Amino acid sequence: MSLRTMLGKSLGGAGQVVLGLAILAALLAGLHLAPTARSGPPSAPDRQNTYQDKLADYGVCRGTDPACYNDWDLPRADDGVVRVLVLTATGSSRHAHLGPLLPAGLNPPLTSAHVAQNAVVRWGQEHGFDVDWTEDVRQLDAPAKLAPYDAVVFLSNSRTMLDDASQTALLQYVRSGGGFVAVHNTLGAMYHWPWFQGLLGGTHFYDHGPHRDGQVVTVDRRDASTRDLPRRWDFRDEWYHLEPFPTGVRFLAEVDTGTIGDHTGFNGHPGHEDDHPVSWCQYYDGGRAWITTLGHDPAAWTEDSALAGAGSFEAHVVGGILGAAGARPFCR
Repeated sequence: MSLRTMLGKSLGGAGQVVLGLAILAALLAGLHLAPTARSGPPSAPDRQNTYQDKLADYGVCRGTDPACYNDWDLPRADDGVVRVLVLTATGSSRHAHLGPLLPAGLNPPLTSAHVAQNAVVRWGQEHGFDVDWTEDVRQLDAPAKLAPYDAVVFLSNSRTMLDDASQTALLQYVRSGGGFVAVHNTLGAMYHWPWFQGLLGGTHFYDHGPHRDGQVVTVDRRDASTRDLPRRWDFRDEWYHLEPFPTGVRFLAEVDTGTIGDHTGFNGHPGHEDDHPVSWCQYYDGGRAWITTLGHDPAAWTEDSALAGAGSFEAHVVGGILGAAGARPFCR
């Protein structure tokens, strides 16, 4: 005889009614534990929990704890030179700041139209790090080719631009304690690769509203990429909407959503009202990862730019590169 039957016989009809109501209440309470459909942008705590499931850690150590970093004694850490590789390979769409497609090989000639690549090279000269650049994924097809670099900068890549060999090399590089930097449209790359989504902070680009002016708020002044920034700075960008919302990261900067008007994106995303991050950092699978959605406007990369906030953007990205490379304290 079941426990419910035994209780029913002992309690009688009224008792069974009470027992039934208790069971119904328990079932209804259980329903509240399941995620509910979103009718609008959730609050910040809700966003943090929306995608918290058994896959949220992407099967690796990730977060803001340096214990997730592999501090291996490798030659690049002791040679006294900070070396950076910039990858601008694109799989479909291509941002204007990248200029025309580059020929194969390492360090192909740059023209004045390659404003983003020229900017990183110039910043390296001004801030003390060496820069190589390429759009040829064969330059990333073996871990040994990435091993000399203190950081790799993925700059406005799009869709599927890595092949199997370069994916494996990137994974091995990060696991060896390598530094990874993602800028702007790299958030819209490699959607099919869960490990890469985790490297980006557990997120991807979904859509954005119009390219427009806004105000960036520096929310964490301890990081190398933010310590010299003003509390607020004007800028112009596309203000990417992200889905899933980043998790397990340290947010460094956000856009004041009150300065950008309507939040709806071109694919219907409701926006991130009151909580719209634009830059963050984390330790991921042994390496360091620094991410920013900023950098759409070519004027942000142009020397002596008149764009409001261009100087702050430069300081932000340079600090992110040097932090990911281990040349400055990272993700403090």
